[in-house]
Amino acid sequence: MTVGESILDAVQRLNRAGVESPQADAEWLLAELMSCSRTELSLCAETVLSAGQQDRLARQLERRSSREPLQHILGVVDFFGYEFRVSPAVLIPRPETETLVELTLGLLKPFPSPVILDLGTGSGCVAISLAKRYPYAKVIASDYSGAALQLAQRNAKSLGVFGQMEFREADGLASLAKGEQVDLITSNPPYIPTGEIAGLQPEVRHHDPPLALDGGGDGLKFYRMLAAEGRPHLKPSGKLVAEFGDRQELLVGEIFRQAGWPSVEIAHDLSRRPRIVIASPT
Repeated sequence: MTVGESILDAVQRLNRAGVESPQADAEWLLAELMSCSRTELSLCAETVLSAGQQDRLARQLERRSSREPLQHILGVVDFFGYEFRVSPAVLIPRPETETLVELTLGLLKPFPSPVILDLGTGSGCVAISLAKRYPYAKVIASDYSGAALQLAQRNAKSLGVFGQMEFREADGLASLAKGEQVDLITSNPPYIPTGEIAGLQPEVRHHDPPLALDGGGDGLKFYRMLAAEGRPHLKPSGKLVAEFGDRQELLVGEIFRQAGWPSVEIAHDLSRRPRIVIASPT
């Protein structure tokens, strides 16, 4: 079977399995198999797959047809132009979270050597991307999961920013000592209401870690924590920047206002959806 024929067969199999993007997923699997980019696949469309390649592709298609995420099968995901290792220990980085990085980079401009806390760092995608783009920053990557922190450390080493970073295993803002202050706090906390998790796509509900999804009964548990406990840990000119879910902007904004934050803004992602809260302690 040729590469071109394999793509057609893979698309049909994935489509029957209910995979959302069968064409793109088939191309990613074949590109990885042929050690080329997706755009280069057309150049090897007539190449005949070896028996070993066909067996490997069959195993990968079986995994994807059972709705295991493509990123887990490939082992990596592109985020903000960097390649991050992923595993079932961490939430797969989403494109909309790149907005969190973009906004934070803009807020960093007044700080020559900022200290940043990335809360719930997971794969380290936000923390490491900030360190890559802002080499004078010190970034504290914190997570409740030791397995997630180990993966984040691997990513930091492979992307060359391990020396800029500190990794702390802790629950919430307990990652900062009493009286310890930073210039910015970033977070993409769990924001799915507990009762909605069962209705998520199989790739999410069966393969993303529950701790990275479950935001409590209304999905807002972690925003209440950030609003109640975040201000003492920020310097006067600091900012807290956190991602939230669809249709949560009014409630998240009100949580921070009721907690006494003087400045609360809501920013949009690239699809113009409200996605980020930016809160200032002064």
